[in-house]
Amino acid sequence: MDLDSSDEEIYLLARLLEIEHRKRKRKRKQIWVKHIWKNRLIHGEFHTIFEELKRDSLKFYEYYRMEYWQFLKLTDLLRVHITKKTTNYRCTITAEERLTVTLRFLITGCSFKNLSFNFRMGISTVHSIIHETIRVICDVLMPIVMQMPDEEMWEKVSRDFFNIWNFPNCLGAIDGKHVNIQAPDNSGSLYNNYKNFFSTVLLAVVDAKYSFLIVDVGSYGKNSDGGILQNSKFWKKLNTNKLKLPPNKPLPSTTESLPHVFIGDEAFPLSNNILRPYPREQARTELSKKVFNLRLSRARKVVECAFGMLTQRFEIYQKRMKIQPKYCDLIILATTCLHNFLIENRTPGQENEFHSNINLLTAITDNNNENSSNSDAVLTTRNKFKDYFSSSGALDWQDQVATRVS
Repeated sequence: MDLDSSDEEIYLLARLLEIEHRKRKRKRKQIWVKHIWKNRLIHGEFHTIFEELKRDSLKFYEYYRMEYWQFLKLTDLLRVHITKKTTNYRCTITAEERLTVTLRFLITGCSFKNLSFNFRMGISTVHSIIHETIRVICDVLMPIVMQMPDEEMWEKVSRDFFNIWNFPNCLGAIDGKHVNIQAPDNSGSLYNNYKNFFSTVLLAVVDAKYSFLIVDVGSYGKNSDGGILQNSKFWKKLNTNKLKLPPNKPLPSTTESLPHVFIGDEAFPLSNNILRPYPREQARTELSKKVFNLRLSRARKVVECAFGMLTQRFEIYQKRMKIQPKYCDLIILATTCLHNFLIENRTPGQENEFHSNINLLTAITDNNNENSSNSDAVLTTRNKFKDYFSSSGALDWQDQVATRVS
C-alpha cells in the first residue's frame, strides 16, 4: 500500500514538472513572437523595401502592380478612412503600410500567416487590416469608378464600342467568371460548378476600354451563365426598365431604329437587349451570319480581356480562396474597383495597349444551340445587325477572315 502511494506521488510530481516545462516553453515562445512584432519598424517588409522600390519604377510596379503615382493617389483617397490614431500605448500602422499589406494579399494570394511573418504583425492584426481596407476600397472607390451608368454614360459607352470595335448600339459585353473557393460548410453542391470545383460567380458587364460597368457577385457555382444572368440584379433591372438605357437608335447609314444591346456568347439568351451569336450550323452555310458572329465575338473579347487583366494583376484569383463566400464577394468587388481605378488612371499611351491583341481567327464562337422560342422581333433585331455588318457597316478584312474559319 505504501509502495503504491509512493508511485502515485512520483507520477504526480512528474506531471507537475511536465506542466511547468510546457508553461515556460510557451512563455518563451510568446516572448519570442512578441519580439518579432516589435521589430516591425526595422525588419518588416514594408519598412525594408518601400523606400528602395520608390527609386526603381520597374520594381515598384512589379511589387504593387501599379505605378508609384497611382499608389499615392489611391492612398490619398483611402487615408482618412484607414488611418488610426497614435497613442501612448502604440505606434500606429500608417495608411501606406495598411494598403501595402492588403495589396500584397490580393496580388499574391498569400496566407494571413505568411503575411504576418513578412510584415512582422500578429495574424489577427493582418486579418483586421485586410478586411477593413477591402471594405473601405469598396465604399470609397465604387461611387467614383463604378457608379451605375445613366443615359448619358450609356451613350458614351455606345460611341466607344463603335469607334474602337466597329459595333454600333452596344452598351457592353457580358460574361461570367467562376472564382475558385473552399467549399463552404453545409453548402452541399450549391457551389460545385460544371468544372467540378467549388466556386462563386462574378457576372460582369464591361465597356469598350476594359472597365467594369456592372458587377454582380455571389451566385452559386452550380448555375450556368444563363441561369446566373436570370437570377442577377442586372437582369431584373434590365427587364423592369431601371437601367436608364438610351432610346432606340438607327445603326449608322440606316433609318430603322434598333434597340441598344449587350453582347454575350452562346451561354446567354437572345433577347430584346442581348445579342448572342448565330448557331454554328447556320453560320457555316451563310457567310453573313459567320461575319456577324465574327464581329460580335471580336467586340465581346473585351470582357475576356478584362477578366484576364484582373486575374494577372491579382493572383488571388489563381488560387482557391479559403475564406467565407461573403468575404470572397468583397474581394471581388474590391479588385474590380481597383481594376477600374487603374484603367482610369493610366499613363498616357497605355489606352490602346490591348486593342491589337484580339485574335480574329479565334473570335468566332463555336456553338450549335439556340432556343426556338425566341420571338420574331428578337430574331429580326439580330438579323438587322447582321445585314448592317455585311453592307454599309462592312470592314475590308472581315470576309477574308470569316472564310478562313470552318
